Amino acid sequence: MSEIIIKNAEQIEGIRKSSQLAGNTLKFISDYVKEGVNTLYLDTLIEKYIRDNGAIPAPLNYHGFPKSCCISLNDVICHGIPNEKTILKKGDILNVDVTTILDGYYGDTSTMFTIGEVSKQAAKLVEDTEHALYLGIEQVKPGNYFGNIGFAIGRFAKAKKYGVVYEFCGHGIGMDFHEEPQVEHIAQRNSGEVMQEGMIFTIEPMINLGKARAKIDEKDGWTARTIDKKLSAQFEHTILVTKDGYEILTDVGEYDIFK
Repeated sequence: MSEIIIKNAEQIEGIRKSSQLAGNTLKFISDYVKEGVNTLYLDTLIEKYIRDNGAIPAPLNYHGFPKSCCISLNDVICHGIPNEKTILKKGDILNVDVTTILDGYYGDTSTMFTIGEVSKQAAKLVEDTEHALYLGIEQVKPGNYFGNIGFAIGRFAKAKKYGVVYEFCGHGIGMDFHEEPQVEHIAQRNSGEVMQEGMIFTIEPMINLGKARAKIDEKDGWTARTIDKKLSAQFEHTILVTKDGYEILTDVGEYDIFK
């Protein structure tokens, strides 16, 4: 296993700028997420916004991924490919996942949106998944174990009878798209590596209404769906370990996710 990179002050500032751009990209696209819009249109707007701000969308051509962001609707857990045929309709929940490369530095974040009136179950899943993310973030401080992020998320989600996706996880980021460590969202207490000041990684819990397992689409090789067709939700931030806690690098303040 390669080492977890401890970022220096210059690298942290570069990653912070890229992360802020990623966060602002989600804030920008929130105005366009609405009933009747297709996901390719959203992807096109996202790519233009990122490039207009002097950056590159990291997912585009990453291991052959064909678009500039991931948009995952309803039972899609992650890595949904934007396309013209997928049109947002009332009752949908969707995740938009953006990663930017600005001056060689990476920032990664995602959020959920809901279209019109959604079921109570769907609304609660979205609310609980965001809460789970922040329970994980609260574990971030020097000297704590990475496993305690997953322990906090998993304990909360299991108490609510949700399935916590274990086949995808958070990851180190900043100098590259995916670095060490893997950040599990369901884990044993006090397991894994120990956090140190200057580490940067994503926390991105994927929580399912039903079973935790994922099935990858055989045709496109990317789209991960729940095996029981039940809903899935995800929120993600890029986090820096500071001297006495954490900084959410991709936090750009509030915007409306209920459409």
